[in-house]
Amino acid sequence: MNKELEQQINLSSRKRRIAAFIIDHFVMTFLMVSIVFLALGPNFMDENNMSKMTTTMLAVMIPGFLLYFAKDSIKGISVGKWIMGIMVRDANTPNEVPSFGRLLVRNLFIIIWPVEFIVLASSQEKKRLGDKTAKTIVVKNPNKPTKLPRILALAGVGIAFFSFTFLFAGSAMKNSDAYKVAISEIEKNEEIISETGGITDYGMMPTGNVSISNGNGQAQLEIKVLGNKKDLNVGVYLTKEPNGEWKLIEMNK
Repeated sequence: MNKELEQQINLSSRKRRIAAFIIDHFVMTFLMVSIVFLALGPNFMDENNMSKMTTTMLAVMIPGFLLYFAKDSIKGISVGKWIMGIMVRDANTPNEVPSFGRLLVRNLFIIIWPVEFIVLASSQEKKRLGDKTAKTIVVKNPNKPTKLPRILALAGVGIAFFSFTFLFAGSAMKNSDAYKVAISEIEKNEEIISETGGITDYGMMPTGNVSISNGNGQAQLEIKVLGNKKDLNVGVYLTKEPNGEWKLIEMNK
């Protein structure tokens, strides 16, 4: 790009580009992880078939990565770039959107994103390797929406992420066999029943973790027990052997 043309266009700042990259990475990763979890189902914690899990993850992640690399294909604007008010354009003809193929090639370099960050930070032209290879530039969008809808979009992404994480993680934990055994053991515990005045329900989302490797399982959960007189936080530790059932090892409150 010659100096005369460079003076006529309004290149995006490095800060805006980095912010747009982080937003895009967050959005695309969230979408892929969400689809993987939904495909595996709420009982995935008890799944011991690694081949099935791997196949499911690949079936989602391969097209997911292709979508990631094509994220700027609509008018040179991705979600992150829309929020930050920037867009990708042809380096020699800044009014034109590069072809889909060039945009795809440009984003393939994201695989080596640490190198891309270094090149972008040190380049006087504010270009990374993907830009130089695809002959593109990133400029400020003269038709960008006002700040309010862009801020709301960013807030919406964050709310969707935390809502999904909370609801799905809670659902997955409650659907695990380890949790069901823990509840059964809690309801047999006379001391807990007496102290709570009778169990009425359980908290919305237990905390802790459940892990299974080669059929061997470990689960450490903290469950809020709701009672007529008072509520209790009960910690349980369970284990299981291959082809065996979960067994309570320790319970404390």
